[in-house]
Amino acid sequence: MTALKYLQAYPAALQEQVRQLIAKDQLGAYLEQRYPERHAVQSDKALYAYALALKQEHLRNAPAIDKVLFDNRLDLTHRALGLHTTVSRVQGGNLKAKKEIRIAALFKEAAPEFLRMIVVHELAHFKESDHNKAFYKLCDYMMPGYHQVEFDLRVYLTYRDLQGKP
Repeated sequence: MTALKYLQAYPAALQEQVRQLIAKDQLGAYLEQRYPERHAVQSDKALYAYALALKQEHLRNAPAIDKVLFDNRLDLTHRALGLHTTVSRVQGGNLKAKKEIRIAALFKEAAPEFLRMIVVHELAHFKESDHNKAFYKLCDYMMPGYHQVEFDLRVYLTYRDLQGKP
């Protein structure tokens, strides 16, 4: 039985469907059929513009984003595909907070839906810090079908592991 570390929280029936696709060597074909395109966001500057556009469309009252970048150090060994941070600095007599989003570099090669899902996820943390019902409702508002794309992203990560990609 294949261990599906990215899908452990999902029902056994869904995990079994993924195992059957793996057994038939059809997991790659499933992903290619559902997500045939690759996005054009390849630089940190383009990623910043992409995230800013999503923020402007859905979260106008959220704090400003100071930095968005692809991070080569983020990977699955750290169990993080994206990070949102607030860096506080004292400047003179004022405390300045800078909001940053870091996206794992593996998303440079991913489908546009996967990149959008990760950026939406990190942007949602600006409004909701915890992974609660309100957080996921906000994610689904910013990206209808969020939960399906999150599941498929976990299937994609499983496929990458099976291919031996870091």
